[in-house]
Amino acid sequence: MSTTSGQNSPAPVLLQLLLFVDDRPHSQENVQQIQAYLKELKTDYPFELQVIEITEQPHLVEHFRLVATPSLVKNSPAPRQTLTGSNIVNQLKKWWPHWEQAIAEQLFERSKLEEATTIISNHPLSFSDSAESMRLCDEIFRLKQEKEALLEQVKFKDQILAMLAHDLRSPLTAATIAVDTLELLQQKPEGDRKPDLEQRIYYQARQQFRIMNRLIKDILQASKNFSSHFEIHNHQFYLQNLCGEILSLYRDRCDAKSLTLEIDIPQDLPSIYADEELIQQVFANLLDNAIKYTPNGGKINVSILHRTNQRIQVSITDTGPGIPESKRENIFEGHFRLTRDAEKEGYGLGLSFCRKIIRAHYGQIWVDSVLGQGSCFQFTLPVYP
Repeated sequence: MSTTSGQNSPAPVLLQLLLFVDDRPHSQENVQQIQAYLKELKTDYPFELQVIEITEQPHLVEHFRLVATPSLVKNSPAPRQTLTGSNIVNQLKKWWPHWEQAIAEQLFERSKLEEATTIISNHPLSFSDSAESMRLCDEIFRLKQEKEALLEQVKFKDQILAMLAHDLRSPLTAATIAVDTLELLQQKPEGDRKPDLEQRIYYQARQQFRIMNRLIKDILQASKNFSSHFEIHNHQFYLQNLCGEILSLYRDRCDAKSLTLEIDIPQDLPSIYADEELIQQVFANLLDNAIKYTPNGGKINVSILHRTNQRIQVSITDTGPGIPESKRENIFEGHFRLTRDAEKEGYGLGLSFCRKIIRAHYGQIWVDSVLGQGSCFQFTLPVYP
């Protein structure tokens, strides 16, 4: 275990980072890159980086619920946050300003509290005055939280309306043209009509209406699950049975694109304790994306394994275009979409909900990808105790 500090003064550490690595050769490269980046930073407060070898501290791996290395855990200040994958330095560059702002606000609140404590000590309040002061502080804090939540909801609704206007325009225009064309064909004499052409136009119209229906369902789902909190209704069930049912529903879509579907799901997996409906949404969403982005004649692999740390790990691998390394964390953020998706239906909401659902079950979700070769989305869930 090694330690790096942002300051040489004995001031108390405000930011504690834990870097978990294994004994693979490139692990030390990751450590050096992260240490070099932190050394370049100029901060007004002390921070600490502890490097932890997972084989030496296996209990910490389980405590922080880690599923991959390297993993960088911001242990304090709360809330705890975990960065994982091969681009931790890029993620650090993104999150460091947010952490600095949070610490600055914490220091400001601390200074205000110390100032208030000094005033109170010099001018003692009566018991009733103190109680009223505490009540007002609590009320101000509650109102501040409500204000932030309302502003976030307004921003969210603005984004949804903008995307709705943009994404519905194309399928609505195409469906309107198809219906107008069918109306003109119906007005022609029976001998001049072309049944095959009409059937193709009917098919195109139905396709556009299905796209619009899917977009509207996504919007409703986004509105329903805007809060990061889910109502979890856990019960014991076997994931292999659920996956088998979902895979049977998607076989026609795979056949339509001539996709090879490889399945590696042991039947002796232990049961899990989770919300079956929410886990079904995660699996279906990831499988739907794999089919959507895998080209005709490609391959999709679905596998499940029982990890030694009492976790079940699900992997869905495709042979699609892959995801740039710098974007592998962003795709799990609400409303983020890759440039390649500009012409595809959807709002970039699915993966964000998947991560919320998995985290609500104390699991992890991530993606490994190689550009031009494909992606592998994986998530873990705890085994039934």
